[in-house]
Amino acid sequence: MSSVMPQPQTAPIVACTISRDVQNFDLLIEDMETVLGESWGDLGFGEVLAFLRQPESDAMEFFALAMDKEDEDNLVLMSEIITHAKERNIKVILIAEDVTPASLHSLLRNGADEFVPYPLPEGELAQAIERIRAPEIPVVTQQAAPILQSGSQKNGAVLAVHGLAGGTGATTLAVNLAWELATVAGDTSPSVCLLDFDLQFGAVSTFLDLPRRDVVYEMLSDTESMDEESFAQSLLTYQDKMEVLTAPADMLPLDLISPEDIGRVIAMARSHFDYVVIDMPSTLVQWSETVLQEAHVYFATLELDMRSAQNTLRFKRALQSEELPVEKLRYAVNRAPKFTDLSGKTRIKRMSENLDISIELQLPDGGKPVSQGGDHGLPLAMTAPKNPLRKEIAKLAASIHQLNDDQAKAA
Repeated sequence: MSSVMPQPQTAPIVACTISRDVQNFDLLIEDMETVLGESWGDLGFGEVLAFLRQPESDAMEFFALAMDKEDEDNLVLMSEIITHAKERNIKVILIAEDVTPASLHSLLRNGADEFVPYPLPEGELAQAIERIRAPEIPVVTQQAAPILQSGSQKNGAVLAVHGLAGGTGATTLAVNLAWELATVAGDTSPSVCLLDFDLQFGAVSTFLDLPRRDVVYEMLSDTESMDEESFAQSLLTYQDKMEVLTAPADMLPLDLISPEDIGRVIAMARSHFDYVVIDMPSTLVQWSETVLQEAHVYFATLELDMRSAQNTLRFKRALQSEELPVEKLRYAVNRAPKFTDLSGKTRIKRMSENLDISIELQLPDGGKPVSQGGDHGLPLAMTAPKNPLRKEIAKLAASIHQLNDDQAKAA
């Protein structure tokens, strides 16, 4: 009989947190212990590269890279950590608190596999770990252009979204409304085309993590010779659910295209899709009238503040002076007060009466998940399906589709 007592086996270390001081992320410690027990360790930023050269790193599955706004000065080091981790086939989950979208985007582009905001939502870290442990699905790097049927005459509905002030959620509404329409009925959902007409600061490509391509400019600069093939080449398919025309790669003058150009693009989109959703620039240009005339509904987003009230009044007067169809306007208040906020409801009523408008759509404040979803290039339905803003937009999409269906049957 051996006189040596058996030693208890220690669990192999399969993950590490990486941070300036892990004690600043107590919820991360709790969640790592819940998911992994004792099978994880902790490293400082300056220790990681040396650790990756050690044999112990061969067993690593993933790193949880935790950072806050004080760590943004170390983006170069963190990018280097991510790069070396990917070379060793180690996944990286980014845990970030109060970090700018530009920094997040940079690190995700450098190879971080998952992003989880801090403080950690309940169960979110466990779900992220489950996703990175799932078998990888091959990614098709070169995306084929959609095939549009020649001579198609669908006569789709046009829904435009126009922000009456910066930050009123116009692009958020356009992107998520398009996605909700594209998924409103499962496998029998209608076809949807999302057009980003903000040629200078269009952010649809960012919200959906799609590339900006020169072919968009080429198509817009010669719409007279545009056909189904050239239009299809300018579109990108998103998640096999909808087609997207992003803003061009370069910042272009808004008057680069004429009302006739815009009319041709909308007509082409309408003939091939059931719904055409347009994200408009906040600036009024010569072809804004064209979109308004073509639109079945023209959403105008605003907030409960003085700048929105003044811009709404000027916008309405500008349209009325040209005798344009203001009855198509549907005003949408972003970050609307909650049901229990009686003073907020009173303010909405007062604004409506003072501006002589009807505020038909009230979009609740979705909080940080809205900007985080945009940073991650995903619709709210994927990142925060229970978010109150997502629920309201889904309800809007369902009502639009139901109304469209009823009108089609009546015809």
